Amino acid sequence: MNSKQRACSVRSRHLRSYLMAVLLVIPWIPACAGGVSDKRGDIPKNLLHVPKWAQDATWYQIFPERFRNGDPSNDPTVDDLVVSYPFERPREWQISRWTGDWYELQAWERAPGKKFYNIVHQRRYGGDLQGVLERLDYLKDLGVTALYFNPLFEAPSMHKYEASMYHHIDNNFGPDPAGDAAMWATERPEDPATWQWTSADKLFLTLIAEVHKRGMRVIIDGVFNHVGTQFWAFRDLRAKGAASPYRTWFTVTSWDDPATPTDEFSYAGWAGLKDLPELREDENGLVAGPREHVHNVVKRWMDPNGDGDPSDGVDGWRLDVAERVAIPFWQEFRQWTRAINPDSYLTGEVWWEDWRNGKMFNAGPWLAGDVFDAVMNYRWADAACRFFKDRTKKISATDFDRSLRELLADYRPEVNYGLMNLYGSHDTDRLSSMIVNPDTDFDHQVSAADNSAYMVRKPTAEEVKRKKLMVLFQATFLGAPMVYYGDEAGMWGGDDPDCRKPMLWPEMDFDPEAAHPLGGNRPVDANAFSADMHAFYKEALTLRRNYSALRAGNLVTVITDDARDLYGFIRRLGEETILVILNNGPNEAPIRLRMTTLGTASRWSVIAGGGVPTIEGGNLVVTIPPVSGTVFRAER
Repeated sequence: MNSKQRACSVRSRHLRSYLMAVLLVIPWIPACAGGVSDKRGDIPKNLLHVPKWAQDATWYQIFPERFRNGDPSNDPTVDDLVVSYPFERPREWQISRWTGDWYELQAWERAPGKKFYNIVHQRRYGGDLQGVLERLDYLKDLGVTALYFNPLFEAPSMHKYEASMYHHIDNNFGPDPAGDAAMWATERPEDPATWQWTSADKLFLTLIAEVHKRGMRVIIDGVFNHVGTQFWAFRDLRAKGAASPYRTWFTVTSWDDPATPTDEFSYAGWAGLKDLPELREDENGLVAGPREHVHNVVKRWMDPNGDGDPSDGVDGWRLDVAERVAIPFWQEFRQWTRAINPDSYLTGEVWWEDWRNGKMFNAGPWLAGDVFDAVMNYRWADAACRFFKDRTKKISATDFDRSLRELLADYRPEVNYGLMNLYGSHDTDRLSSMIVNPDTDFDHQVSAADNSAYMVRKPTAEEVKRKKLMVLFQATFLGAPMVYYGDEAGMWGGDDPDCRKPMLWPEMDFDPEAAHPLGGNRPVDANAFSADMHAFYKEALTLRRNYSALRAGNLVTVITDDARDLYGFIRRLGEETILVILNNGPNEAPIRLRMTTLGTASRWSVIAGGGVPTIEGGNLVVTIPPVSGTVFRAER
């Protein structure tokens, strides 16, 4: 979730408008009180290491409600969504058709006379865990080794970032929603001894087992800064007021006076939003009560049967809005997780320090070894976009290399191999649309909702070539690549909600995209699974899997040619040497590299891309086609 000055895109578009208005007059606080501190002693070795599997990983991010509807019998009903934004009961509401034109309003959506962005958040498409189970082999074949799930816990929205409870998987993701709801009613949520395993919980445990059976890992989203208004403890607080045993779990700023007709009850919400009550913190993070509850939740999902063997649980966590929770809490959180699974992995969302001025956090304080193993590497994405996709605002190869070097220098070497190198996520526009809309600032006005000039069309053939170049860079640079669901299928779309379309599957026939969200003109775009893009992703990810130097090798820059827009580097591990040359320019580029620069290899073979290398007078000579990359292996 994007937690900074821009609006809460994962929540709903109305929250964005509210926040942007507030931010015009209220300066942003860069981190919560006590949030950044370097007052650390020696870090124990069991906490310091980054798991080897995470350094080797190729990540795939799944937004569950939009990945695949494997079980239509558990689809949400209108009753499931009325307690989430916009808190209405749409007349004649129905599940949205998976294969429809994204921007075309359905009959029930047209009836209230609303515009697309005013009603799209009431859509549900029915994605579920059964759908993920059915496509695990697809992901394995693609070259994926680790899955990151957006929130799975029970919540009324389609994005699940406002939990109603942390100890159960959302009942619409499992096979028996009604039965699961009945089971919740028999529990006392404050007492883990009463917690049971619902059908959705059990299906998730089956999913974990199937993921592990395929040699893959899985982490889940932990949203521990705030909850939703339907969260069990907040509902008790709302009903009982100061008499609630959970009055210390939240920051209540005023209690209701029953003697007046006005409801004076008020409390702190994430970024001031009352839809998202914040769990109370002090200088050490979450206070007693929610702190222990979160600890119990961690134990439940990391060692479900409590036998001391974590193989049946998740392999780690992605921690939402991590910079909004004080670092001492995350230090303790790491101790909890490593005590359960010494090889567990934590990655944080540590993103915008100053969104308004385009400044991202240096995540060093969170990556010293006692907090997180990695962060979602948006700094890397920003630099890559400015070099590869921008035109008038683009940076040179030299500046690109400098940005990457500065980024790598900020973190421990071990950390750099495990950073989640992503282009887009559920909080940004998709990579394809980034390229269609060059010179936009990363994560700033990158949808038609915020920018009427933003183009909603699919990429052209030339833009597809640029996307492939960026994917090749992602697969070969230092760090763990992360694919946002559907990018490999050729999906495009602006920032939330347009980056959350239903996944393209090859066996499905999708309507062309012909509607425009603002009623403007656009081309009619055929919308179908791209076998070509899928094949390219598979080739790039397989390349990373097949060559250990691309996962664990050091990195040395060998080309920064600003005039021709060339960038090249070597990855080397032991006897294995891989050379990557990227031609970001519009013309084919003859290359001559001194062999002494490259090492002692007598010849080089092409393992990806175009060009035929020769050795001439102590130089490696090759011509790289425009907007493409070539990967070579040293032969000895």
